[in-house]
Amino acid sequence: MNKIINTALAGAATAITLLSGAASAAEWRGWNIHVEGYPNTVAMDKFAELVAEKTGGEITLQMFHGGTLGDQPDAIEQVRIGGLEIGNFNLGPIGPIAPEANVVSLPFIFKDVDHMFRVLDGEAGQKIAEGMSAKGLVPLAWYDAGARSFYNTDKPINTPADLQGMKVRVMNNDLYSGMISELGGNPSPMAFGEVYQALKTGVVDGAENNWPSYESTGHFEVAGYYSLSQHLIIPECVCVNADVFNGLTDEQKAALTEAAQESAVLQRELWSEREAASREKVEAAGVTINEIADKAPFQEAMAPVYEAYLSANPDLRPLVELIQATE
Repeated sequence: MNKIINTALAGAATAITLLSGAASAAEWRGWNIHVEGYPNTVAMDKFAELVAEKTGGEITLQMFHGGTLGDQPDAIEQVRIGGLEIGNFNLGPIGPIAPEANVVSLPFIFKDVDHMFRVLDGEAGQKIAEGMSAKGLVPLAWYDAGARSFYNTDKPINTPADLQGMKVRVMNNDLYSGMISELGGNPSPMAFGEVYQALKTGVVDGAENNWPSYESTGHFEVAGYYSLSQHLIIPECVCVNADVFNGLTDEQKAALTEAAQESAVLQRELWSEREAASREKVEAAGVTINEIADKAPFQEAMAPVYEAYLSANPDLRPLVELIQATE
């Protein structure tokens, strides 16, 4: 807690400097959970380079990768309160904070990755951004995180029945826990860094994630079955503290946004390459990969998840319908 308070005070000092229009350069810190060489890590380093370049050195950004400044929920809170200025976050853990962002965590809400980006680039994306900004997180650009599928230790998953009784790690979001429960499994929320050991020791039987995360963490070494459910397509964002961003000049805001969006172009290119390479690597290692011939039973099982979500959040029904209507 003291660490969060201290970093919050440091972030507040940065915001005050910006708001006062001081001529001295602002030195920011950025958080990223991914390892060296990961598409997001390369893109965030490029973002930092572009920020310094486009602001003429008025803003510099030091990136901290691999979750070295804390786990994702802590880092999200630090950016919200100003302890950190920048973060590259998955929208999954942001959902419980900003209800508009939670709609992207509804299982099977996106048809595919291209559909997700069409949504984010349109009216629905603007509404999501406004909801996040109101909670202290201004999204500057959207990163690709691919489609998430199930992987586990003992058998392929082809039908919901295959998940019966299975302990599955999920991110800390009630929607994901509800998804696993409706499929007959036992949801086990835990930090990403704990998953390898949990799979290895049998604390959980499986997890769910994209190809690069499955490969880069070595999860494929202890969970050798990967089933292409593609149940979640959740973007990541480059987010800046709202007070800090609002204290910038118009020119600085434009430079920061432009830098983030250019980094997103790079990230998406690298992501596509990395997905293919990660799949090739785990296949070569002997992982059993199975296409799910019929995803309809999985999708149909999500009806109670949607019903419970919309009953609790009736004001978000138009946003959900807008996403589903986006071609």
